[in-house]
Amino acid sequence: MSRLPHLLELMCSVLIFAELISGNNDDMEVLIELKGFLQAHNQINRGAYDGWLESEASPCNWQGVGCDMNGRVSSLDLSSSSISGPFFGNFSGLKSLIHLDLSDNSIIGELPVDLNRCLGLKHLNLSYNLIGGVLNISSLTKLRTLDVSRNRFEGGIGMNFLATCDELTILNISSNNLRGNIVGLLDNCSWLEYVDLSLNRFTGQVTQGIASIIQFNAAENALTGSIALDMFPEGCKLLFLDLSSNYLFGNLPNSIANCSSLTYLSLSGNGFDGQIPPGIGVIPGLEKLILGSNNFAREMPFSLMNCTALKYLDISNNGFGGEVQGFFGKLESLTHLILHSNNYTDGIVSSGILRLPKLIMLDLSLNRFFGKLPTEVAIMTSIKYLVLAENNFSGQIPPVYGQIAQLQILDLSYNHLSGGVPADIGKLSSLLVLMLAGNQLSGEIPKEIGNCTSLLWLNLAENKLSGQIPPEIAGVGRDPSPTFARNQKDAAQLEIGTRKCLSVMRWIPLGYPGFNYVESEMSWKDCRSLEDRILKGYGIVTPPSVQPCIILGYVRFSGNLLSGQIPPMISAMRNFNLLLLDDNLLAGVLPSEISQMSLVVLNISRNIISGEIPSEIGQMVLLETLDMSFNNFSNELPSSLNQLYKLSKFNVSYNSLLSGNVPSTGQLSTFDEQSFLGDPLLSLHFIDHGPRLESNNDELSTEGTEKDPAKEESMVLIISFIVFFFTTIAIREHDSFMYVYYTMKCRCASTKIYAEL
Repeated sequence: MSRLPHLLELMCSVLIFAELISGNNDDMEVLIELKGFLQAHNQINRGAYDGWLESEASPCNWQGVGCDMNGRVSSLDLSSSSISGPFFGNFSGLKSLIHLDLSDNSIIGELPVDLNRCLGLKHLNLSYNLIGGVLNISSLTKLRTLDVSRNRFEGGIGMNFLATCDELTILNISSNNLRGNIVGLLDNCSWLEYVDLSLNRFTGQVTQGIASIIQFNAAENALTGSIALDMFPEGCKLLFLDLSSNYLFGNLPNSIANCSSLTYLSLSGNGFDGQIPPGIGVIPGLEKLILGSNNFAREMPFSLMNCTALKYLDISNNGFGGEVQGFFGKLESLTHLILHSNNYTDGIVSSGILRLPKLIMLDLSLNRFFGKLPTEVAIMTSIKYLVLAENNFSGQIPPVYGQIAQLQILDLSYNHLSGGVPADIGKLSSLLVLMLAGNQLSGEIPKEIGNCTSLLWLNLAENKLSGQIPPEIAGVGRDPSPTFARNQKDAAQLEIGTRKCLSVMRWIPLGYPGFNYVESEMSWKDCRSLEDRILKGYGIVTPPSVQPCIILGYVRFSGNLLSGQIPPMISAMRNFNLLLLDDNLLAGVLPSEISQMSLVVLNISRNIISGEIPSEIGQMVLLETLDMSFNNFSNELPSSLNQLYKLSKFNVSYNSLLSGNVPSTGQLSTFDEQSFLGDPLLSLHFIDHGPRLESNNDELSTEGTEKDPAKEESMVLIISFIVFFFTTIAIREHDSFMYVYYTMKCRCASTKIYAEL
């Protein structure tokens, strides 16, 4: 009898051990099934799961797999594993699974019913995928963290979505297409601390109870109504509140002062009016205050001077006029001051904002400032980002701007500035972005600009610059790595603050590969991320039509009077991906060395470049856009151009001396006659490719008309006579510069006549 208890205990131990072994084997089978499923849908790029060895006794040492004390799989992390294809349908086979992370992949389709059977899940992260359909996880009642942001979930959120969320502390469903009234949505979630509902289509008023949450973000939805006085009761726990880009209106209640722990407050892009509540001034730790795109009164509450931690202040687009308020010049803790899109006319110097000792960014664009640019900016020892674009400034660019040693962005575009580009700009070794487009600048491009070793975003378009492109231009942007390294080390981002991507839209060349952005489709997060990537050197990723490409920088000299040959040493500009030299007076031959650049876009249209198209152009395998129209190129198209398999836009129209046959196979055969208008010596053999490809010369389209070959030949002779006649007059009456100018004008006029006929 004395042995019986020991035998029973031994038998129980054996049964428990057998059960554990059986459970471990079940987990192994599910993971092997998962591995095969992922391999079947991902033939090339595979994550760590591809290295799971089935010969091992236990999966607990496999990368991404975690086990509990009993050896059962409790955690599965397949984030950033290059997974594409549908959602695996047997995660519920892992009976002890409590943590599942599939974020940052390309999973498509809808959530399977099986996911709702994972009843033990406490942490679920499906963010940054392509999952769509209805978000139904109502059975997962033990969740503590849920992140399904950056997906394609759609439809309404029912009240049973979080029917039982007693343990939920983190909820992120941002950046989807979810809709529904959020009132009462979070009532049963008493432990919530972090909530992100932004970038959806939620409606209704701001839900009560947000004061008990630490971080609440409902930006870029369709919330309406006013903020009730009791929204912020005593004991408010909010540290972060973002209600930007909604349809809220009325006065902001002074009870916001009860949220004494707030560090971030963004209400931009609404219809708030009245006074900015003085209660904001009693929030001691407030660091970022973003009130742009509202209708707040011009008078600033002096209590804001008590916010000694305030670094970022955005009160753009509130209709403020007259002089910049002197109040701003007293906020000595500021690092970022955003006042764009108002109606200011004066007060840049008298307000004292140029003497703010810690100011890193000053954005005064889209106002009505006039007169000369203030030279006092030279005393701003901390300034890195100076944006004075789209005002009415006139006169010359002060040479002292070249003394702002830490300057990384200088945007003076779209004013009425005249004179030359100061050579002192060449002293700015940290300068990343130089925007001087849309002025009346004249003279030559200074050779000293080649000393701007960090400069990667250079736009001098739409001015009156003349002379040759200096050979020293090859030094621009040759080593931006020290500047990028400093910016990457600095965690602070250059935030935009409002929903409008105003700076980004000025900087990027819209319509070109990598920059096909539509402002209305870009969220504030998108804008901030894009600007951040520019400043930290991560580049802009082009859509992977064939394979993705990183755009680091570009040069744009379009719409000037630049002449002479493109310097061959431009080939040293290896960090540039777009070269836009269209609509100038550039002549000579196109240097073959240009093929050594890593260009995605080359636009040299509307010049007077002559000679053969270099065969080396066919080595530029990254090219997606090549526009050489309206020049004087001659001879045959190089056969090497057929090797440009990424080329989606191609135009050699109005090069009347181009001859030979356009290939009927290969890449060039994918372009229709719109790419070869006004090239009478080219023989075209087109296959019907369906709808006409996009062309850069829609205004010259002859679609729907038929041309008589005899008439075409006659028109070529007439055009040649017109050009010869006016050229002869120009030679007799003017110097060589005017000869070139009139030749260009006559050629453009004659080609338009030809197109109409």
